[in-house]
Amino acid sequence: MQNTPQAGALPDISIDPAAKPGPSPEDKRQARKQWLKKLYSQRHLQIMALLGVAWMFVFNYIPMYGIIIAFKEFNIIKSISEAPWVGLDHFREFFSNDDFAVVMKNTLGISLLKLFIGFPLPIIFALFLNEVRSVRYKRTIQTISYLPHFLSWVILGGILITWLSDVGVINKLLLTLNLINEPITYLAEPQYFWGIVIASDIWKELGWSAIIYLAAIASVSPEMYEAATIDGAGRFQKMWYITLPSIKATISILFILAIGGVLNSNFDQILVLRNPLNESASNVIDIFVYHTGLQNGRYSYAQAVALFKSVIAIILLLIANRVTKKLNDTSLF
Repeated sequence: MQNTPQAGALPDISIDPAAKPGPSPEDKRQARKQWLKKLYSQRHLQIMALLGVAWMFVFNYIPMYGIIIAFKEFNIIKSISEAPWVGLDHFREFFSNDDFAVVMKNTLGISLLKLFIGFPLPIIFALFLNEVRSVRYKRTIQTISYLPHFLSWVILGGILITWLSDVGVINKLLLTLNLINEPITYLAEPQYFWGIVIASDIWKELGWSAIIYLAAIASVSPEMYEAATIDGAGRFQKMWYITLPSIKATISILFILAIGGVLNSNFDQILVLRNPLNESASNVIDIFVYHTGLQNGRYSYAQAVALFKSVIAIILLLIANRVTKKLNDTSLF
């Protein structure tokens, strides 16, 4: 028996809530028109951005084709395509080289010490500088700490070489204080080289590196400090429980970037400060690549060593990014 609808009853019309009508062709044309209008209004900014993209493509991406010479026996008088393939021979030669252990020890030693000593110091400096109440005194400290960053390592290296010589100001000061009995030529002694490199790097970059942390601290809500003051918290308690957790994301991002560059030992600095007497402590990967490639003309071998360093840096970056994301849900990607 067929059921017939009762008189006056509304028909059963069911609408799927998930089914939404898509934009009409007219809406798409209007959206495209608005996008083009906005693009035209920003044409000057877009041109500036495109110039930066073009520069990066020309000088950063196109040269990556030259990476293949690490797997070839490249000769400067021939093109890269004409060079014969040698596979992993250059990598095997580097791993079996007598200098491999020394180069890796110096690179990792200097870089890890810079990371463990030099990374936290700008954070501590920014925390204490933020507690300075005198604006004039604070600006004076900031200016003094920033200044060395704007000097090249050629200039700073010359200053350090003069200061650390046997007739330099460091020896004179230590002799005056009776801390040493005779002058020491510090840059001629390998055991002092790592300390000189790390201390001079901190001296140069401490104030500049603290800028990012000071900017992050400035964004912390003053109401949190006021509430902590009412609760009886002191300055150190505020730094530990309010300031540090508030800039945790900034610290994490910069730590990931620092881990990615852990094999970079600051080529300019070491090239200026090194000499044949401290070579056993100053021969790092960047210096090894420079001497092998530019001075000895072994471009393929030098490229293989540089590629090895880059691959390790990428692996460390990925590991640091994953670990940081697991610990505090902050990462680069």
